[in-house]
Amino acid sequence: MLLHGMLLAACSPLCGFALPRLQQPGPESPHVSNPSSPQVLVQPGAPGEPSKTLPPSTRPMLPQRAQADVEFMQGMIMHHQQAVEMTALIAAHTENKNVRSLGAKISSSQSDEIRFMQRWLASRGESLNMTMPGMPGMDMAGQAMPPMPGMLTPAQMDALRKARGAEFDHLFLIGMMQHHNGALVMVKDLFDAPGAGQDAELFNFATDADNTQRAEIKIMQKMLENNP
Repeated sequence: MLLHGMLLAACSPLCGFALPRLQQPGPESPHVSNPSSPQVLVQPGAPGEPSKTLPPSTRPMLPQRAQADVEFMQGMIMHHQQAVEMTALIAAHTENKNVRSLGAKISSSQSDEIRFMQRWLASRGESLNMTMPGMPGMDMAGQAMPPMPGMLTPAQMDALRKARGAEFDHLFLIGMMQHHNGALVMVKDLFDAPGAGQDAELFNFATDADNTQRAEIKIMQKMLENNP
């Protein structure tokens, strides 16, 4: 999702933690083991935060998959699908090279991420979506589902489809910034949920998505400043 040469390093203070890992012996004694010395367990910190040394009594355990993990992946698939739908409008609605380049990056990366999330869910025996078959917009209990954070409303999508040229560029950038900010909320909610975000693949994916979308928001803000 990054534009070559334009990205800024970005990181968010997420509240999730990876699994504790066993600290390996230093290079000065790679094959020496002292049974009388307790093993040191280190818990990596969240992005931007220091690691922590855990008590010797700590025993590393594989985390159980949290329901919040599954719902995050299912919801993010829906979220990404709308972003891809938005980028699909670019070719017929604007000649702006910067918008076209940005849209191509977003479409490619988020399409790849959709496939990753689908594989993650399928490998764990989970449904790929949160809705009942044949009942769009309804959850498993038959209740109307609230919109995902940042997703464009039907009226916003209709306005984007009707716009052309500079008007389209403006609506697309404003809408995609709204969309990206919504994804940041979803990541924060994931790591705020008790026991969630411990799966290594999910943790890496969510952290990377957060960093990347923050960087792209800055790019879009700059584009809007240059072409108000």
